[in-house]
Amino acid sequence: MSKESTKDALLAAARAEFAAHGIAGARVDRIAERAGVNKERIYGYFGSKEKLFDLVMASVLDKMAEVVAMPGDDPVDYVGKIYDFHLANPELTRLLMWESLHYREDDLDGQEARVARCAKKADSLASGLGREPSAEMARTMLTLIGLAAWPMVMPRLNRIVVGEEAGTEEGHRRMREHLVDFVRAALIQKPDHTA
Repeated sequence: MSKESTKDALLAAARAEFAAHGIAGARVDRIAERAGVNKERIYGYFGSKEKLFDLVMASVLDKMAEVVAMPGDDPVDYVGKIYDFHLANPELTRLLMWESLHYREDDLDGQEARVARCAKKADSLASGLGREPSAEMARTMLTLIGLAAWPMVMPRLNRIVVGEEAGTEEGHRRMREHLVDFVRAALIQKPDHTA
């Protein structure tokens, strides 16, 4: 196995392990076994379990950035695409939650790049809505992401509130339609006829 294919196998195995067990609960020996390599390769290639986790997060977020266009192109469609991505990639939701639990208030490795990426999205949203970039647009961006991801973040609550349909293909279709319609209504400014 080449060095690159070994690294790819380790990243895929690590993604599954971290999603299932978090950073603290993940075991290097299980990652190595799943990838079919000696666990010393993990330390040789990545340095530590935490650095491997950081690379897993960067690769998953890069993949999402490739698939989901900037929100300014169509903020309503953006929410649907975020929903679709989280639905198709349930590991992302779990990885983000584990990251938040593990690092709490600490800065992340590569945080500056993630801050810049999020600022670019908020600026794109502002542009798409014909507004100036602002903290309010950043809050709106976070709200859109939260709306789109929440059904996957809390699948049990989703089933409790929506019913057993929530986990079905039809349930996902209806939730996506609801989110898109909700965001469309929220972002379209209605003229004020009170003046």
